[in-house]
Amino acid sequence: MKIKYKIIGSFLVLIVLTIISSVYVSNNIFHLEKSVKNLSQRDFTGVTVLLEADRDSYQSNVALSQTVNLLGITNLLEADRDSYQSNAALAQIIGAPDHSKTKELIDNGVNNNIKQVKQRYEKFKELLSKLMPQNSAKFVEFENLYTKTDDNTKKLVQMIKDNDYKSAQVFYFNTYLNDYEKMRDLIDFFTEESYKVIAQEEKSTITLIESSLATFVIITILSIILAIIFTFLLSRNINKSINNFKDGLLDFFKYLNKEESSVELLDTSAKDEIAAIAQIVNENITNTKSLLEKDDLLINDVKRVVELVKTGDISKKIEKSTHNKGLEELKTIFNEMIQIISENISNDTNAIEKALQEYQKLNFRHRITTATGKTVDGLNTLAKIINEMLVENKANGLTLQKSSSELLSKVDLISRSSNEAAASIEETAAALEEITSNISSNTQNVIAMSNNANDLKKSANEGEELASQTTVAMDSINEQVTAINDAISIIDQIAFQTNILSLNAAVEAATAGEAGKGFAVVAQEVRNLASRSAEAAKEIKSLVENATTKANDGKAISDKMIKGYLGLNENISKTLELIGGVESASKEQQMGIEQINSAVGLLDRQTQQNASIANQTKDIADETQYIANEIVRDADEKEFEGKESVKSKNVDINSKTLSTSSNPKVEKPKIEKPKEEKQKEKVKEKEPITPKVQSHNKAQVITSNSKNDDEWESF
Repeated sequence: MKIKYKIIGSFLVLIVLTIISSVYVSNNIFHLEKSVKNLSQRDFTGVTVLLEADRDSYQSNVALSQTVNLLGITNLLEADRDSYQSNAALAQIIGAPDHSKTKELIDNGVNNNIKQVKQRYEKFKELLSKLMPQNSAKFVEFENLYTKTDDNTKKLVQMIKDNDYKSAQVFYFNTYLNDYEKMRDLIDFFTEESYKVIAQEEKSTITLIESSLATFVIITILSIILAIIFTFLLSRNINKSINNFKDGLLDFFKYLNKEESSVELLDTSAKDEIAAIAQIVNENITNTKSLLEKDDLLINDVKRVVELVKTGDISKKIEKSTHNKGLEELKTIFNEMIQIISENISNDTNAIEKALQEYQKLNFRHRITTATGKTVDGLNTLAKIINEMLVENKANGLTLQKSSSELLSKVDLISRSSNEAAASIEETAAALEEITSNISSNTQNVIAMSNNANDLKKSANEGEELASQTTVAMDSINEQVTAINDAISIIDQIAFQTNILSLNAAVEAATAGEAGKGFAVVAQEVRNLASRSAEAAKEIKSLVENATTKANDGKAISDKMIKGYLGLNENISKTLELIGGVESASKEQQMGIEQINSAVGLLDRQTQQNASIANQTKDIADETQYIANEIVRDADEKEFEGKESVKSKNVDINSKTLSTSSNPKVEKPKIEKPKEEKQKEKVKEKEPITPKVQSHNKAQVITSNSKNDDEWESF
């Protein structure tokens, strides 16, 4: 039952009890009021009427007594306070000597009182006859006696009117009083009966009052007890329902807070408002339990996928579903994240980890074939690029080895040629000194000059021949220097390309992140070796260019010497023909020979410098060969495709291009040069580089071209 109905029912019971008690008390009060009215308007009125009737009969009797004028009877009637006035009136009438007074007594004292007795009796009968059904015979008897008394009164009055007082007295005492006393006894009887009725009514009223009071008290106490019982029962029932609801709700909250693994439905057996609320809560508990179970299934599925992700498998997705929009959105985002990771990185990170481990072991032959993803493609592409770069590095290293070996042989040749040139120049210098001595003595001994002219011509021819040999030696030096320049250009180009490839590898290693750190170190070492090779090539190039300049100067001097020897021969011929001009010609020749001697001395010093440069070039070539060996050794330490088939490149000096023989076809990464570098290369092609070599006290200071430095700094 609903609490509302319980409360309404309880108060309805109390209200009904209150209404019943009120109706009962009101009814008793109504009866009490009726009893009081009966007492006041009926019983007491009846008694009063009887008393008045008694009084009227008494007055009538008194009047008759007066009329008869019997003094003894009158006194007796007067003494008897309970006698009726009618009797007194009759007595007065009987004894009255005055006829006028007698008539007044008859009219007022007798007839009126007799009539009033009848009237009051009728009123009494009307009021109380129903309450005295057992005295109906008395009422009939009283009426008969009243009739007799009335008839006797009329007879007695007639006797008095006839002045037959003696007969009236006899009739009064013998007949009238007998019937009158009987009637009066009945009035007394009726009075006593009226008092009994009054007593009965009083008793009934008291009983009714006591009953009403007791009933009211009982109903009041019963109402209070019922109110307490209903209140206690309602309170206990409501508290029980509320406690059951509270316990069920707390269990539900514990279930929601994951403190309990299961939840029971709330008790709805009470069929009240709390049970209705509990029914609604049960529906929500059922729905929530279903949602939480689906959420748990989804979370377990997430755990399953996470465990797979921990093992490296990113190909699985969350399959369970729930009505929880937040978890559904999380599921969608999680699946999208897995999909994006699978597409951008890999669907199997174990393959990536294995590949990185192989790359850390410098095994760049490894390729990821069991997984897909952009990172997998990137790592495979990176491995391919590294592989190509290592092939290129090894090819460049082998080429550099080959070029450095050739450079060493060329430097040895230059060194030998320089030494030979130095020896030839020393001989030339000695010959010039001898010529100078001869020319000096010619001024003193013209005759001896003429005799020795042939010897002088022969010596001049020998000098010319030596000068020609010097020129040839200088040309040979120039050719060797040119070959060295070409080799240095190749070394420089190789170093430049190696540097670019190492930079590209460093960029790719940086892109790979933590996994590319090991390769970044290798790329940096390759770059350092390339930089050192480039610097060494620059120094060699500077020294060779200085040697070329000096060789060109020596060649020019040799050409002058040849021309001088030709002139000398002509002069000797002229001297032979024109002996007379020998003195002046000898002086001029002496001056020329002194200049030539000075030039030869300068050439000797330059030749010595060339020899020193050749030695330095040899040191640089040794260092270049060491670098080339290191590059090859470093490349051999790594595993990559085409490692065993890599060979040195064929160098085309004229076109300045490199080609490899019997090498696997490797697609080189296209690296676009900056615009400034392209412009500098154009300037480099247009403007030849002329290194400067300054000699101070046989200590060499080699300075390189500033444009090359700018080029490397730009790179």
